[in-house]
Amino acid sequence: MQLGVETMESCSKCTKEFYILDQGIIEIQSINQVIMTSIKELLTNIDISYHGQDFHVRFQYESIEQLISVLKEIDHSFNQDTKGKLYCITKHIQANAEHFSPNTPFLEFYHRASNREYLTIINEQLFTSFLQPVVSLKNLNVYGYEFLLRPSGDISFNPGELFSFSRKAGLQSLLDSQARVSSIKTSAQLVENGFKRFINFLPSSIYDPNHCLRSTFAAVEKYGVDANDLIFEVVETERIDDINHLKNIFDVYKKHGIKVALDDLGSGFATMEVLKQLQPNYAKLDRSIIDYCDQNKEKQETIAKIVQIANEYNIILLAEGVERKEEAEFCKTIGIPLAQGYYFAPPSSKPISSLTSSAL
Repeated sequence: MQLGVETMESCSKCTKEFYILDQGIIEIQSINQVIMTSIKELLTNIDISYHGQDFHVRFQYESIEQLISVLKEIDHSFNQDTKGKLYCITKHIQANAEHFSPNTPFLEFYHRASNREYLTIINEQLFTSFLQPVVSLKNLNVYGYEFLLRPSGDISFNPGELFSFSRKAGLQSLLDSQARVSSIKTSAQLVENGFKRFINFLPSSIYDPNHCLRSTFAAVEKYGVDANDLIFEVVETERIDDINHLKNIFDVYKKHGIKVALDDLGSGFATMEVLKQLQPNYAKLDRSIIDYCDQNKEKQETIAKIVQIANEYNIILLAEGVERKEEAEFCKTIGIPLAQGYYFAPPSSKPISSLTSSAL
């Protein structure tokens, strides 16, 4: 059964078509009741008609905001009253039309249509990669850089909010892939061979690593980056729900000569047990456990256990979010070889020539 919502924009000369496909089995009278209950208070000019097994609603609207409100009400009613799932096929948004393909889930369409600024940023890739140095605590030499997504040019946005939007809008895999390629390209342009490049990735955006990482490996080859210099790390805030899936991703990276890292160790889902199961090449200790670790006995005991496990499995540790000299000194003393944080240098558009902190 197909539920069609055909709309006419009253302020435009051309007709805009909007269709919602329902994948559930719903009686026509039930649909009729849902539609009328949902939008009768929002619109007055409504025409409902039947075409065989298809059901169509035609109405006029004044703005995209009003259209979104109507569609949101329809979706809310369907989720409450039926078991169907709504999909959209639309010609309404002419800009960025490729992001409104057939069978776009309704809520994804809603987020794309209601935040076209973020949609444009992703569509036109209006971002770049900044570099934050990773430092050897032994001699304070720059060991490598972590690459972080940032706005380019005069554009301004919060990277965390952009990724949040991409997840809601069904564009997370696209943005994650774009960010990886941007990091690889930037590293090739700005960083000499021999320096390590830490690049984030979202496991949930890689449903099939052999397929989804093609663009990443193609970029490595295109820009001539030595795979031995690359470390791909599980991005912060990412839940580790499927260890086997993450292992598969790690294995594909390793087959291409690329090393892998576990981020946020000691916080949330990145536990010591996960560390043992995954056995990455690198593991980053979360800022929450590094913060004032020089004064907190409990944190010191936890870090000591992590160092012991890392030594047992030949995992290189890196302390994240180091902001104080005392934290850096403690990490060095307990046996953590690498660190990064504002104590050394903030993220910037170019590699640093020298560290901002004094020698340990």
